[in-house]
Amino acid sequence: MAELDDLELANPHDPFASESKGEGGGKVHLRVQARNGRKSITTVQGLAEDLDVKKICKAFKKLFNCNGAVQEDDEMGKVIQLSGDQRQNVRGFLLDQEICSESQIVVHGG
Repeated sequence: MAELDDLELANPHDPFASESKGEGGGKVHLRVQARNGRKSITTVQGLAEDLDVKKICKAFKKLFNCNGAVQEDDEMGKVIQLSGDQRQNVRGFLLDQEICSESQIVVHGG
């Protein structure tokens, strides 16, 4: 009987390993969360660790004329929060500046 250490898997990809961020792997998630009434917040998470998230947030605020902040989360890392529904604006910015590829951006909701 073969030892477990001698077994070779057909697909060596570990589904439980965390995806690497950056050009090769991680997804950038754009979500909108309803607050009260007509107010909403757009969250951007999954940006690569080597990016200066504060500068990106500052550029978002200036370009989209909205308020924003960077929140530190234990599970998600750095998350950018922007006032209003800015999903399409953020998507366009990330593609124009070549921060992410089209396949890495996931737009959630409507």
